[in-house]
Amino acid sequence: MSTSTVTTGQQPPAPDGAHRTTTRRRKLVPYWLLLPGILWLLVFFAAPLVYQASTSVQTGSLEDGFRVTWHFATYWDALTEYWPQFVRSVAYATSATVLCLLLGYPLAYLIAFRAGRWRHVLMVLVIAPFFTSFLIRTLAWKTILADNGPVVSALGSLHVLGLTDALGLTEGHRVLATPLAVVCGLTYNFLPFMILPLYTSLERIDSRLLEAAGDLYARPLTTFRKVTLPLSMPGVVAGTLLTFIPAAGDYINAELLGSTDQKMIGNVIQSQFLRVLDYPTAAALSFILMAAILTMVTVYIRKSGTEDLV
Repeated sequence: MSTSTVTTGQQPPAPDGAHRTTTRRRKLVPYWLLLPGILWLLVFFAAPLVYQASTSVQTGSLEDGFRVTWHFATYWDALTEYWPQFVRSVAYATSATVLCLLLGYPLAYLIAFRAGRWRHVLMVLVIAPFFTSFLIRTLAWKTILADNGPVVSALGSLHVLGLTDALGLTEGHRVLATPLAVVCGLTYNFLPFMILPLYTSLERIDSRLLEAAGDLYARPLTTFRKVTLPLSMPGVVAGTLLTFIPAAGDYINAELLGSTDQKMIGNVIQSQFLRVLDYPTAAALSFILMAAILTMVTVYIRKSGTEDLV
């Protein structure tokens, strides 16, 4: 009797050379797509960063030239001399970020859940300031907050300036050239950076979850606290980062809306680079600011527990 051998579980035959080449090319496609972005980062980010690192440990002068002497004491000298500007920058950026969150969340919630057919119009209004120069927008606030402007007149009529003077937010019953003016400018200029990620996060929430909370007799405030806010946390984290990081390094608002008492670390770096021409100190301050922001951002993301960003 003849027997036939049935084989199962055998590996398929090895692909030929052409098939292997095609498979290899397909695996390389994602890397080829990443190549332009990698080259861009290398040329316009990594290379300048390395050059700045080299500059920060140089000594010399503009007349005699700068040489790399590995003078790391520049970092300590810069930090000990300009630490008030660092603290002021963090305080102003934090205040502006909190104000942007308080102002931006209700507006983003309105656009996402209540705007209806006006949603796109409101989104255009949020983005519209980007079509105007950052400098012009800040100069406009200089006019708005002028001593004879409407804001000062309204605050004076409400007798609020006395309280803000006592809190150190304003000085001499005027708003311009005070911390309040700088924070207002930062808040206005970076508010869209808060609203857009908040809207994106809120718009992704399934409305059926909110309806289910209502069916379980949850009040609107409870629904917001238990459902809406936790689900929108990725937008909150992204918005606060997009607002705080550029605000901490900004110098335009402090330059135009503040005085010498409101200078931020960005003003010091700009002055060291373009006026004093002390390139090592300016580069060291830039690296200290970058390291401080990276540390704070890393701690904030980890503490927030937002899996989308960790």
